[in-house]
Amino acid sequence: MPITMKDIARALNVSVATVSRALKDSPKISLQQRTKIKEYAQKHNFSPNLIAESLRHSKLRPSKIIGVIIPEFTHYYFSSILSGIEEEASLRGYRIMVAQSNEQFERESSICQSFYENKVCGVIVSQAKDTTSYDHFRALLNNDVPIVFYDRICTGLNTSRVVVDDYMGAFTAVTHLIESGCKRIAYYGSPMQMEISKNRLNGYKDALLKHGLRIHDSDIVICDNRTDAERITPEILQRENRPDAFFAVNDDTAIGILYTAKRMGLKVPEDVCICGFTNGQRALSCDPPLTTVEQRGHVVGKEAVDILVGHVEGMIPKDKAEKRVVRTRLVVRGTTK
Repeated sequence: MPITMKDIARALNVSVATVSRALKDSPKISLQQRTKIKEYAQKHNFSPNLIAESLRHSKLRPSKIIGVIIPEFTHYYFSSILSGIEEEASLRGYRIMVAQSNEQFERESSICQSFYENKVCGVIVSQAKDTTSYDHFRALLNNDVPIVFYDRICTGLNTSRVVVDDYMGAFTAVTHLIESGCKRIAYYGSPMQMEISKNRLNGYKDALLKHGLRIHDSDIVICDNRTDAERITPEILQRENRPDAFFAVNDDTAIGILYTAKRMGLKVPEDVCICGFTNGQRALSCDPPLTTVEQRGHVVGKEAVDILVGHVEGMIPKDKAEKRVVRTRLVVRGTTK
């Protein structure tokens, strides 16, 4: 991470004002001193505070900026979280700077660097699917920039987080399928390096075990989007002992299953039951409407801001990892009995 003007001043035993003037080529500072300060700044990756610089030349009062990273804008759950973040931040006198990682580790790392250069007061983030190295997050923390994770948390760092009760949400959904008469339930989930994937899979397995149903490894599939669901599901539904129900990690995947089952001539929920996880607008627009687990993303966003502002304003110590869980609820509709 780049250093600050305070770091340069401390290292060269000069004032912050001297550093500032030297970096702006002020004639008040000797050429030798300017050269020395500039070389040190360049060598140690110094970046100016772009937001502060622009505000300095405007009539606006300096703003408090929160950096927000979301995996993708098009996903209903993330957009609902962003809505909650923006609403709560505005109420607390903060603005947000939003960036999309596109589920890419390199882009996520670059965004963290950009946020630091723009001197955000803190970062709220859901990590990308392929993130396995956490140096970019660790660098922010080492430079006194608090982080609050939501949904997809970083287990490699002891940081503040807001999650939904993924385990209980999955357990409740699968229990509902079993109690409605389903005997063999397939699970479509996300890659296992993510904590939410492990928690939902465990909820699925424990519900089966509690009701005396066998866990079939062939019924557990890594699939978390509609395109893959439409590609994978036909083979599963053509098996001799095919599942009579599906529990999917999100609504889009569940809708892909629903579309495929209907295209293959199966009736939903008479021949096959389907349950998703999100409760976005698409769950209401499909036919029949989708049974799903409501994640309450708006609440997740508001809680994340509450924690971050607590860190920034000193109500919560920066070295204390605040952990909050937002309860889910099952919304039963037409895709289950």
